Amino acid sequence: MESIRRTSLVSEVVTLLREVIESQGLAPGDRLPTEAELVESLEVSRPVLREAISQLETLGLVRVKRGRGMFVGDRDSLAGCLKLVRTAMAVTPRDLTQFTELRSALECHGAQRAAELATEADVAELEALYDEMDQRDLTYEKAIGVDFAFHRKLIEITGNELILNVMTVLQEFVVEAMQQTTPRPRDRSVSRRLHRAILEGVRKGDPEAAERAMREHMEVTRVRLETAAQDRQGEGARRAQDPGGPAGPGAGER
Repeated sequence: MESIRRTSLVSEVVTLLREVIESQGLAPGDRLPTEAELVESLEVSRPVLREAISQLETLGLVRVKRGRGMFVGDRDSLAGCLKLVRTAMAVTPRDLTQFTELRSALECHGAQRAAELATEADVAELEALYDEMDQRDLTYEKAIGVDFAFHRKLIEITGNELILNVMTVLQEFVVEAMQQTTPRPRDRSVSRRLHRAILEGVRKGDPEAAERAMREHMEVTRVRLETAAQDRQGEGARRAQDPGGPAGPGAGER
């Protein structure tokens, strides 16, 4: 249990540091507070802070220069992007908003091609996933997983292995985006309307209808992500001003 609490606290510190960097508009190369200053302001132990910094350094989001201090890393570099793709840890709404643009392009193309290529068996599988994702006895997390399976199936139907591989690699980002943009409890009426329109476009073999329905779905996702980004940026700013307040790291190892 102690290990779980420590891991949770480290994750909170990682998230808080990223939110502080974004809310203050810090750029790559900008100096971060010293370890002693962060320990005091965040009210955590040095081991917890060092572990959080180590995780951010691994992702290329923080650079530690021995004897000089800690600096914001260049997360937009190719190396930083590749590291970020390997884990959903510390992902922020800004990352997800940018990813949604890529996802929208891939999925709109996928829906269009699926409408052109889907067999009766493909449509039956999409129908089964559609029926399952919003069942009332399904947990939130399970529903998100089925939701992703629906979208992945559309890409599978296209037969484009490159796009499928990209979607599979970025699955953690897709799921993280869904968790940040899908209301709790799940808004089944909106989900069913959006996915039904996509399904019907594919079933009727109407590429334009399927693409249009997917574009509406992606627009809903984009708006929700922008709202989440604004909420979290505001929260990050409040935490930066009052890190010891109720919005700061929770109880655990200090």
